[in-house]
Amino acid sequence: MVLFLILLLLAIVLGIIGAVAHGLLHLLIIAIALLIADLTYAGLRLRRGPGRHALR
Repeated sequence: MVLFLILLLLAIVLGIIGAVAHGLLHLLIIAIALLIADLTYAGLRLRRGPGRHALR
């Protein structure tokens, strides 16, 4: 969950910088790609369900 939130925050920051700064369109493209990867990761994680604990 922490990894998801960090990647989401990073995508938002890069997206804002890429959209505002002149000539940094590549950062916006990287942010969009990172957001798609992050949402895919979250979707796969939710589909799999909660972690299974090994029986001792």
